[in-house]
Amino acid sequence: MEDKQSNLNTVVGMGLIFLLVYLWMQYSAPDKPTQDNTEKPTQSAEKPSPAPSAVAPATAATATPDSTGQQSALTARFGVFAPAATGTEQSISLENNLMRVTFSSKGGRITEVFLKNYEKINLDSAGYDVNSPVRLLEDQKNRFEYLIPAAGAPNRINSSDLYFVANKNGNTVSFRAPTSTGGYFEQTYTLSADNYELDYQIGGEGLVSALAPGQNTLRLNWVNHLDKLERNQEYERTMSTVYFKPDSEDPDYCDCRSNDSENLGEQPVKWLSHSNQFFNTSLIARNFSFRDFVGETMVLTNADSDLKIVRASATVPLTDGKAGMTIYSGPNEFDRLRAYDIALEDIIPFGSSLFGAINRWIIHPIFDLLARFVGSAGIVILLLTLIVKLLLYPLTYRMVYSQAKMAALKPKIDELRKKLGNDQQAVSVETMKMYSEFKVNPLGGCLPIFLQMPIWFALYRFFPAAIEFRQASFLWATDLSSYDIAFRLPFYVWGFGTHISAFTLIWVVTTLWYTWYSMKQMDSSAMAGNEQMKVMKYMQYGMPVMFMFFFNSFAAGLTLYLCFSNILNIGQTVVTKQFLIDHEKITAQLEANKNRPKKTGGWRDRFEAAMREQQRVQEEKTKKGGKK
Repeated sequence: MEDKQSNLNTVVGMGLIFLLVYLWMQYSAPDKPTQDNTEKPTQSAEKPSPAPSAVAPATAATATPDSTGQQSALTARFGVFAPAATGTEQSISLENNLMRVTFSSKGGRITEVFLKNYEKINLDSAGYDVNSPVRLLEDQKNRFEYLIPAAGAPNRINSSDLYFVANKNGNTVSFRAPTSTGGYFEQTYTLSADNYELDYQIGGEGLVSALAPGQNTLRLNWVNHLDKLERNQEYERTMSTVYFKPDSEDPDYCDCRSNDSENLGEQPVKWLSHSNQFFNTSLIARNFSFRDFVGETMVLTNADSDLKIVRASATVPLTDGKAGMTIYSGPNEFDRLRAYDIALEDIIPFGSSLFGAINRWIIHPIFDLLARFVGSAGIVILLLTLIVKLLLYPLTYRMVYSQAKMAALKPKIDELRKKLGNDQQAVSVETMKMYSEFKVNPLGGCLPIFLQMPIWFALYRFFPAAIEFRQASFLWATDLSSYDIAFRLPFYVWGFGTHISAFTLIWVVTTLWYTWYSMKQMDSSAMAGNEQMKVMKYMQYGMPVMFMFFFNSFAAGLTLYLCFSNILNIGQTVVTKQFLIDHEKITAQLEANKNRPKKTGGWRDRFEAAMREQQRVQEEKTKKGGKK
């Protein structure tokens, strides 16, 4: 930027950009912690529990002669399901090369999903990483149960109170809760050989007749205490919630930042999901639709052992006494979720509307293609940055070209400034007239920057949401989905937490250098006599320092991208200005523009008229002040 007006426009443009970025980050970034966010895993959590050994099928207890009174009480409470009201709880597991799923015969439900290829990261009391296996659905406080309108029972009974008879055959396990009428309620799970998927069937012989008259639906009640799986728990908390897919609409979700509840009434729902930042457990209806869906989230504090409590309830209609579902419990891998062709990939928090579309259909495919040939996620980010910069280079060229035209006018503006002295109002009016004469747009250097902002915002959501960056290392960064650590602080500092990010520091330094490079040829004499320009100069240097406090806890993949982007931007600007732009040709073009007929009625004429009116008002005020 070669003259004062050019720098003024650039400063204003950059100020607006930083303001928009700040507002976006305040909306999208996680809240700052108010308490210690460290959680040291217990010894039992640090080691994988051994796989349950093979067990004999569980059997429901039968009443003894002296327990007739107890049996009568059970019948009064459980109706026809009284035979399943007592028994012994046993554990059974199914396993493939990706996961091990553990079940309990009490309730016939999943009690743990052990993912073999993933680890969670918590922090010890000193702030250092402690790795342990990722387990989903493992909390003893969780519930997955059906409220059954059992015949002979005064109220709906809970399947979690029933003892099921287990039978394992290969990678299939079934659980049966017998009834006094000779039938049973059965839940059958079949684990896929090469996916994080379970085929899940409910039904049973004589089940419809075991229900109260006129009843053919079960009420699902699912409560999940989400575990803390990531180092940056503030990010994780604001990206974990209940998702659901109405049959005829796009997927939706409960509020991620505060307690929330969504009640869809009779609207049919295709699937529902409890999702962490990078993992989810989803229940997909196959031959029916969920009804009366209610989703709830409860936000917990950093002092709690759990990340968040999520709930989902819905009615499950029985067709011919049965219903078929699919359970997915595993990582948020885009292609794996998209393969279901039911928009399940939308649980990945890439963002909504334009930003989400850019991430899903432009940024992610490019990254996925590059990752097939390059093993390092950091190098892929560098290549991704290079591709984005090349695609946006026409905008960069236009910006530098506009600055070059402003620089070509610098000698004329300097003469104008000498002629008019310190009358800044007159200088502004005459400068705008000069822009109009030479067909120069003073905003030409700012508009291309604004056009790039959708990509910036999209990338802000991309890096902490794509599981490909989770625990991917590059240089000193051990997890590109979380912050990198250059220095550890002995105490908590607002904006920094207990660490300082090296990538953020590099971004600040390169931004300050580029600012200095852009301003070094500015008219220092004009700056010395203009307090407003001094303030704006300090703002331009102060903005990167201020934003260091926000970027410090962002995903390292994002700050690494910003570093690469700054370095490439500096290179593009220098090369374009020094080698690709013909400054003599620009000067000749401006002179030719001056000799062309001037169009009237445009925005420049209106702006000049407004400036002249403002100048006239200022002169009248000055005259009145002199008379006093």
